[in-house]
Amino acid sequence: MKKRSFLALVVAVLFIIPVSGYGVEYKQLFEPIANGGVNWTTGIIQAKGMGAPPERYYGKPNARPMAIRAAKLDAMRNLLEVTKGVRVNSTTTVENYAVSNDVIITKVYGLVKGAQVVDTQYMSDGTVEVTMQMSIYGAFAQVVLPQDIKKLEPIKTHTPTPPPVKKPDTKPADKKSVDTKPVDTKPDDTGMESLSEVYTGLVVDARGLNARPAMSPKIVDETGKEVYGSAYVSREFAVQQGMSGYAKELTAAQKNQRVTDKPLTVKGISTKGSGRSNIVISNADADKLKSASENLSFMKKCKVMIVVD
Repeated sequence: MKKRSFLALVVAVLFIIPVSGYGVEYKQLFEPIANGGVNWTTGIIQAKGMGAPPERYYGKPNARPMAIRAAKLDAMRNLLEVTKGVRVNSTTTVENYAVSNDVIITKVYGLVKGAQVVDTQYMSDGTVEVTMQMSIYGAFAQVVLPQDIKKLEPIKTHTPTPPPVKKPDTKPADKKSVDTKPVDTKPDDTGMESLSEVYTGLVVDARGLNARPAMSPKIVDETGKEVYGSAYVSREFAVQQGMSGYAKELTAAQKNQRVTDKPLTVKGISTKGSGRSNIVISNADADKLKSASENLSFMKKCKVMIVVD
């Protein structure tokens, strides 16, 4: 009986103690904008709205439906304002982008009208608060991402091959022709190309730089030369998951499925652009990234994470 009680206690303790590596929750990057904001970690734009029925309908059966309708309209107005404040790149917001293109704001408004209601709160005074959200990926990204981001052709990678091995001479050797000089046992690397480091993704640590997230960020070297940006990505990947993911913690970025299992981690040294969304890295780190053509493949698929405060 005592053995059973002890076993039950052990099982209970195992369920209570968290297992290392499981259930780890990292901080998410949320940027407040107007009456809502953008969660850059999850890729969600969110806004709230309040609504109340006209006074003459207080206490009547259709009061609540009218309050809900008013709250939804208010939430949609606020959500539209939030989307206008989303940074497309380091110099442009959706609102700036739409000034020169009326079609964009019309399409964005259409997407806002189709946003999802994720929470409804009923207040004691009869008012209603509604929370609506939409994704920055998919249809929204297709509308606002610059058109110079195009679908790329498959990237050809080059794997160095060793030189052909010379077959040994099977004919009997003449005793006079036998070379008695010591044999050089060093490997002959003639024709061999140095094998460059190949990574599965890129993690840019931009903490401490006051960097800001954007839908189309750039990574440049110290000379200003672009090492990652719209020219390196294929549009379908940028639309589906964004040109980069964002995190507030380095470990969260390095363990993100977007870049695992062997990401290259580099430290940002400054930002560029008025929006502070373009990150400058050292020339040495840029060279690491450009050292193998295989690395172009993960950049094409937007396997990049940026860590900001």
